[in-house]
Amino acid sequence: MTRVPPAALAATVLCAALLLPAAAGAAERPAGASPQPAAGAKAPSKAKPRPRPAAKAKQRPKSPARAVPGHIVGAPAYGLRDDIRTFAAGVAGRRGLDADWVEQQLAQARRIDSVQKLMMPAPAGTAKDWGAYHDRFVEPRRITAGAAFWQVNAEALQRAEARYGVPAALIVGIVGVETYYGRLTGGFRVLDALATLSFDFPSGRSDRSGFFRSELEEFLVLCQREGLDPQVPRGSFAGAMGLPQFMPGSINRHAIDFDGDGRIDLTGSSTDAIGSIAHYLAQFGWQPGMPATFAVTPPPPGEDLQALLGPDILPSFTAAQFAERGAVLAPEARDHAGPLALVLLDNGGRPPTYVAGTQNFYAITRYNWSSYYAMAVLALGEAVARAR
Repeated sequence: MTRVPPAALAATVLCAALLLPAAAGAAERPAGASPQPAAGAKAPSKAKPRPRPAAKAKQRPKSPARAVPGHIVGAPAYGLRDDIRTFAAGVAGRRGLDADWVEQQLAQARRIDSVQKLMMPAPAGTAKDWGAYHDRFVEPRRITAGAAFWQVNAEALQRAEARYGVPAALIVGIVGVETYYGRLTGGFRVLDALATLSFDFPSGRSDRSGFFRSELEEFLVLCQREGLDPQVPRGSFAGAMGLPQFMPGSINRHAIDFDGDGRIDLTGSSTDAIGSIAHYLAQFGWQPGMPATFAVTPPPPGEDLQALLGPDILPSFTAAQFAERGAVLAPEARDHAGPLALVLLDNGGRPPTYVAGTQNFYAITRYNWSSYYAMAVLALGEAVARAR
């Protein structure tokens, strides 16, 4: 939808997976690429929606998310602190926005203490557990909801798979893990969440305020372009929005109008969300027809195992190099032409799980920097496909 790694990669997305153990949450969540070039149009001093063409009927989540109060009454408004004024002037200059409009919006943002608390990492010593992570998402009610989502959105899923080569099951798995098919999209005002993490990032963990300032800038650009009131949109505690939980920068760079109504709406249009997820993965290297993982038996503990685990989830070895190091791949993987990664998933106090990850597994981790997340969306999508 929170683990936020370097800003060299984009992502969307921060919601359900963000509150889970360290291997599957905040520090591994992509942080979005560098800001886009300046938007040409200048915002008016008061945010006014731009005229929009008549919209076609949209495919909406079967059960819309219920807003959880995120705008805390009585929380202190930022007003026009010196750092707010400096930031507003910079945004206006870089992006062609009206400085008074930017100041007006930021002055109404409020610091939210719960956002600061939710940004803190899991307590030291929290065990990673793939089995528990899997069972949290791959469970009967979510599978049933996924089958219903697939049925309602079958045409859009088929079209996205045909255009981008991303399987419908994977898209369904991502929406299910991120937001439970629209039921859990977040209740914080995005402006409040991003301002809190931009100007009052909590101490006690690595400072990511620079990343969140870039996302706050992208949010204002998004609102100006789409004619949105910046005081209205809601999302996760980290500022991710919509069914796919894209961060504002990822919306600006990777989201698409897949339903053809002339605007991008990742909250109200399941079709836009589906197309945007597929487009995002394609831009980050998804290869049509390639499996994401293969079964593997790792070598025994020792130098060979450590060498294969060294690059983490980055595919770095050929199938032949796996064999040279004593790893036994499934028969269908032995002729795989691309590089592979040996992916380790801890299971609490039980023996770990291993898979061989391909370029497509790595592409999924560009959506959320977590091997646990990637395995969960694959598993949920497969379970939903079997249940249809």
